[in-house]
Amino acid sequence: MGVFFFKMACFIFLADGFEDMEALGTRDVLLRGGVSVSTVSMNEDVMVCSSHGQGVFADCTWEEFADGPVPDREDILVFPGGMPGSKNLAAHKALMELTYTHWNSGGRVAAICAAPGLVLSQLDRLEGRRFTCFDGFQDSLIAKGAVYTPEPAVTDGNMITGRGAGHAIAFGLAILESVKGRAAVEKVLSGLML
Repeated sequence: MGVFFFKMACFIFLADGFEDMEALGTRDVLLRGGVSVSTVSMNEDVMVCSSHGQGVFADCTWEEFADGPVPDREDILVFPGGMPGSKNLAAHKALMELTYTHWNSGGRVAAICAAPGLVLSQLDRLEGRRFTCFDGFQDSLIAKGAVYTPEPAVTDGNMITGRGAGHAIAFGLAILESVKGRAAVEKVLSGLML
């Protein structure tokens, strides 16, 4: 196992308590679209337990990820929701430092459900940014000047957000469109019969 680095990569961070559909549905859509995806366990080993008690093997641990190259600004850092997964991601100091640096260099970030409110709210330069999230988690971003838009998925420049588990496919497609364009999205939609 290990982190896979290509020209552009997507990294999905998994902490215990992550929401299954938001992480794995997003991963599936991106893989169908031909995007390089690596899942990163925030645990000492690659096993992560979802919010529904499902054990999932990530591609690498945080330590292995941190020992690799620093993500490029074209790479996308993805934060699934779920409880306590989102809280665990937001409490991981090294991950938040990496995210802050990535964001400030113009790097892309994506978060769904509770993660926009708990993870992305730790970033600066959010004034006027449109976002969505699970109902009740919008206040911390609104306090930083972001504009809450209750849509399935919202892309605003280098920030992509999703509303919740029921919109995991829309969230994954929004990330895919930002990486590969509308034609890739249409191909995946056709393959999914949507």
